[in-house]
Amino acid sequence: MPVAVITGASQGLGLALATHLAESGWTIVADARDASRLGAAVDALPGGPHAAVPGDVTDSWHRGALAAAATDLGGADLLVNNASTLGASPLPRLADLDPTAFTRTFEVNVVAPVALAGLLLPQLRARGGRIVNITSDASVEPYETWGGYGASKAALDHATRVLAAEEPLVRVYAVDPGDLRTEMHQAAFPGEDISDRPAPSSVAPRLLSLVLGDAASGRHVA
Repeated sequence: MPVAVITGASQGLGLALATHLAESGWTIVADARDASRLGAAVDALPGGPHAAVPGDVTDSWHRGALAAAATDLGGADLLVNNASTLGASPLPRLADLDPTAFTRTFEVNVVAPVALAGLLLPQLRARGGRIVNITSDASVEPYETWGGYGASKAALDHATRVLAAEEPLVRVYAVDPGDLRTEMHQAAFPGEDISDRPAPSSVAPRLLSLVLGDAASGRHVA
């Protein structure tokens, strides 16, 4: 039974992908900061056994707990770095970014995914596994007020390419899922109606096709 470690898995795209994988027979190691919401989400997943590991991905102890949980279940075949932060809401202009918030954005969106990948690489190499880093079109387009978040996702895009070059035994993808109807996207547009955006479940099959298919490492748009 293959094992997937998914961060930010209590809601949105992370939960949608966890559900699709669980329905396909995968075991899920799920991460999120809200322990009660994460527990409820994992309890509702089909199949199992699944593991709920609440915590903050910027915490090195927590990342170690995720790696240990995957080991206990037989070893990770997949890492999905989905947990992200906007940094501030409403989004400020780049020159007005608070340095502390800017640093936190990079810690969550770049440093933590790379560090977690490093911990799981021995398992992923042994199993010919995959890494999926969730990125954004803001990493390549200069949208006003999206500079802090976009810069962090641009850095994640580049880190993804480097990991792919350095790890021939593991396929490494950066995936732009597009605008989705999620709490984080709503936070980027406070007070606006985002009901016209597609649900996260609509792009989960595309991500699943990457996980199960033979696509080369690289950047993909879902």
